[in-house]
Amino acid sequence: MELNTIESHGIGAAAERSAGTDRTAKKVFVKTYGCQMNVYDSQRMTDALAADGYVATDAVEDADLVLLNTCHIREKAAEKVYSELGRIRDMKTERAEAGRELLIGVAGCVAQAEGAEIIRRAPAVDLVIGPQTYHRLPDVLARVRGGEKIVETEYAIEDKFEHLPQPKHAELARRGVTAFLTVQEGCDKFCTFCVVPYTRGSEVSRPVAQIVAEAERLAEAGVREVTLLGQNVNAWHGVGENGEEWGLGRLLFRLAEIPGLARLRYTTSHPRDMDDELIAAHRDLPALMPYLHLPVQSGSDRILKAMNRRHTARDYLALIERIRAARPDIAMSGDFIVGFPGETDEDFEATLKLVREVGYASAFTFKYSPRPGTPGAEMDGHLSETVKDERLQRLQALINDQQQNFIASVVGRTISTLIEKPGRRPGQILGRSPWLNPVIVDDKAGGIGDIIDVRITKTGPNSLFAELV
Repeated sequence: MELNTIESHGIGAAAERSAGTDRTAKKVFVKTYGCQMNVYDSQRMTDALAADGYVATDAVEDADLVLLNTCHIREKAAEKVYSELGRIRDMKTERAEAGRELLIGVAGCVAQAEGAEIIRRAPAVDLVIGPQTYHRLPDVLARVRGGEKIVETEYAIEDKFEHLPQPKHAELARRGVTAFLTVQEGCDKFCTFCVVPYTRGSEVSRPVAQIVAEAERLAEAGVREVTLLGQNVNAWHGVGENGEEWGLGRLLFRLAEIPGLARLRYTTSHPRDMDDELIAAHRDLPALMPYLHLPVQSGSDRILKAMNRRHTARDYLALIERIRAARPDIAMSGDFIVGFPGETDEDFEATLKLVREVGYASAFTFKYSPRPGTPGAEMDGHLSETVKDERLQRLQALINDQQQNFIASVVGRTISTLIEKPGRRPGQILGRSPWLNPVIVDDKAGGIGDIIDVRITKTGPNSLFAELV
């Protein structure tokens, strides 16, 4: 299951986070590829390294340790990493000539998939560590400084979250008023196009007490909105505080009780794990935002079967109908893959038909690209890039039209907005709508962390403009 893909540089708000930071401290630069879970993982890696004396930096040239937290979803993901490693290798050589050490590490899903091959192809790399073992980073670095090259990709038998140090209150406060919180990892669905079961392992749910404690720390530090993360987040389950088995819906109700925590989201969901209790949470829980990312991948039953999705287009549409009956103002988002092996014109038209029936506020569209080791890569009937490009453009054009229609539909409406940060221009502040749209409003409307009611006056290419009600 794919989460929305992103790329960011230098996890951590700033290099020297306060005037009191020790300028002689070791510094780590983390470049994050991929999904929101990788962003969360990068933050937790910097937390683990803080206990080892490292501070985060946004400037790679200042770093004593460079970590690439990688993603294996995109085509040629590994090659992109090797290209980046070539540039960092040159920096390491220059440092060595100047008598200064630079350590290089590769983490995340490419690390898990490639393992020792990374060090073979890029000898400048000092450590390779998978997403289930990054809590061991301080110990690994100690061995690296002793002269070893380390590949740590065995799935950890211990709970990595239990072994991670907790960031200090001041550090959490500097991260802003929104936060990610991983509650579930791994995947048991084995969609034939996807590498996640092989890089993240089987589905594992974090305990209720651990999730609640982390959410409480975030709220105490000023976080107003939390997004729960998981490869199949709505497959989360655990024993609750009352001793009963909880699902994600019940967990959301519990998190909504935390003082100061005003908004909840979750991503990414699988249609097969969307149960009655979770739908009821959308109906009954004001803190749960009316936005749902629910990937379908294709509108063709034949292709869905080949993908091993184990639901039909009719199943998906019926589920959307139930969700909208529970929460009429909900905005739907999805993922689509075009050009899966064997996809015909009729299969692709079925996808367009489903998109028209649902009416998405946003969606992520991808050309199929074979992932080594997945069943899809071995299938017959791979399509040409020309066909995949043409279908992707047609699908994206339809999605763009729907997205613009949705944005236009909120003009004139009064909505709640969480103020997140100053705007790009003087006199503006930037907020977030219930549907994740950026909202630009006058900076006199409120302060960072306030939730205010605004009236949408017009739209920009990617933003909403509003006035205080």
